[in-house]
Amino acid sequence: MSQKNRRAIPRFNTPIVETHCHLDYLDTETLDSTICAALEVGIERIVTISVSADNLDHVRDLAGSHPTVWCTQGIHPHEAESWCSDLADRVKAGAADERVVAIGEIGLDFFYDHADRAAQLAAFDEQLALARELSLPVVIHTRDADEDTRAILANHSSALNGRGVIHSFTSSLSLAEFCLGEGFMLGFNGITTFRNADNVRSVVDATPVERIVLETDAPYLTPVPYRGRSNAPCYLPFIAEKLAEIKSLPIEQLLEHARANSYRLFF
Repeated sequence: MSQKNRRAIPRFNTPIVETHCHLDYLDTETLDSTICAALEVGIERIVTISVSADNLDHVRDLAGSHPTVWCTQGIHPHEAESWCSDLADRVKAGAADERVVAIGEIGLDFFYDHADRAAQLAAFDEQLALARELSLPVVIHTRDADEDTRAILANHSSALNGRGVIHSFTSSLSLAEFCLGEGFMLGFNGITTFRNADNVRSVVDATPVERIVLETDAPYLTPVPYRGRSNAPCYLPFIAEKLAEIKSLPIEQLLEHARANSYRLFF
């Protein structure tokens, strides 16, 4: 789509919470403009996500420097082989920061298999246990690992009191139904606008609006009509529009639910 044919980003009455992005992937100049652009279209809070030992401190620094930004502490499954007792101590210590709202991004990724599967399973299990110990919600990544994700969550979900989100949900309807039954939220992003994502839209349709939160996973997964650009929190209104369309709801009603869900989850 040419630049001149791209729609302007809409702004709605209800403020929006960005529940999952990676602000630390941006340089300082881009970061400042990204946050300003988000505020201009009604994004009121942004959660930037930890993924490795290398950015645990950085995301906390970002959250401490910007009043609209919060963060998480955790190790992504791609980095699972780095998980050890010293790193667990770092995650636990970092989680004491008042700007930290969850343990994440944790989970399993058997699609890329960047880390040994046994290491992924161990890191996921131990970080869920840490979240239980700290009474914090979890941000979960799962890809091509439905059976193992379900088995591990079954051991922890009751003690987590349903406080968690399966982010960027692209898994089976069966896993969605299990996670919803255990009280988790599901996070949906720009994938819902992609032409070949009928499976994800089917899960959105089956998900109660009381369990939906909005995310971009920026700088990845830019929604239509801005495919080809780096993603950013300011594109959340397009995702909200698509979800409202799928759910056959007025956009403000969808946004009110998503905002309430985000606050119930994190704040």
